[in-house]
Amino acid sequence: VGIVVFPGSNCDNDLYVAFEKQRSYRVTFLWHKDHDLPKGLDVCAIPGGFSFGDYLRTGAIASKSPIIKAIIKFANSGGFILGICNGFQILCETGLLPGILLRNKSTKFICKNQILQVCNSNKTFTKLYNENEMVNFPIAHHDGNYFVDKTTKKIIEDNNQIAFKYMNNNPNGSIDNIAGIYSENYRILGLMPHPERRVSSEIGSDGERLFRSLCT
Repeated sequence: VGIVVFPGSNCDNDLYVAFEKQRSYRVTFLWHKDHDLPKGLDVCAIPGGFSFGDYLRTGAIASKSPIIKAIIKFANSGGFILGICNGFQILCETGLLPGILLRNKSTKFICKNQILQVCNSNKTFTKLYNENEMVNFPIAHHDGNYFVDKTTKKIIEDNNQIAFKYMNNNPNGSIDNIAGIYSENYRILGLMPHPERRVSSEIGSDGERLFRSLCT
């Protein structure tokens, strides 16, 4: 597993711990100025944070970093990619996932626990969850309002690409309560909530199955 670090990433160590805890991965950090990914890489992960201070637009500057060309090549070769929060924003900015993340409808930064519904439990990232299971992941974002046009929304619905939805309330105005989506081939997952912050019995372990799913 390679975890990409940008200036402003602040969840990279949390993501490292979540992967390392499974004792099935060799985990390493990758710098955004690298031009190549390590040989034999199985999973590329992009953590949350505020890459480049969210100047210009969230994820927009990061999407032009040198390492992105290698990540796109990795995706096109069938590699697995996980993007959480700012990582989700970056994946959308690169075009590896459809849609865009806009300012929260409230215009405020939101940080709280959030109930989610698992909408697709048949894929690599979520196969240890039950279909329609409710899980509790924290959210912490200012620009988590996921938006796609009507045509794209129908495509991702027909392809069963919606991975998670917000339940009980929609914290940011995201279309159809969408909290996370897959790529068309289901090898790329982007989500706004933070599963890496729920990998211990002390504070909740709903997120741990996502990381275990990848090595099961």
